[in-house]
Amino acid sequence: MLAELLTDFPERFQTQPRVYLAPAGFNGHVAAAREAEVTGFWLPVGKNAGRIVLSFAGIESINDAEKLERLEVLIPEEERLELEEDAEYIDDLIGCTVYDGATPVGEVSGVDFPTTPDGTRRLEDAAPLLTVTTPAGDEVLIPYVTAYLISTDTGTKRIEMNLPAGLIDLNL
Repeated sequence: MLAELLTDFPERFQTQPRVYLAPAGFNGHVAAAREAEVTGFWLPVGKNAGRIVLSFAGIESINDAEKLERLEVLIPEEERLELEEDAEYIDDLIGCTVYDGATPVGEVSGVDFPTTPDGTRRLEDAAPLLTVTTPAGDEVLIPYVTAYLISTDTGTKRIEMNLPAGLIDLNL
């Protein structure tokens, strides 16, 4: 199965192969999702660079694999690998309120990674973009870069930034 790679630790599947499969947007406890075992993985190059190919126990054919289409691969929070200081898991950023100084900008509803025209994610040379929904319901894209970042506290769901003048209006 070809999947978006949303981890910096694909090697975790060598020692921790248990994952859960659930429909996109699944908000329940992972134990309610379908348990699966990763039996192999590889990182493709070319147009699929930045993604991962996963093999699962019991999935032996294309027909079997097609049944997994549009499912998300979930890892229980308690089984996550420890991050380096000043690093955050993407899903921990979702729901955080972004502040520009003391002014609330809105709530993070997504994190997007820039891509090339062929769909390859630009992980090395472009910053992830926070999709922030303003109180008025508008969406603004804010680069999640250390140059703008003051602090991130996922426990209190607060991201403090010092954004350049006009950035919010430009990116609405």
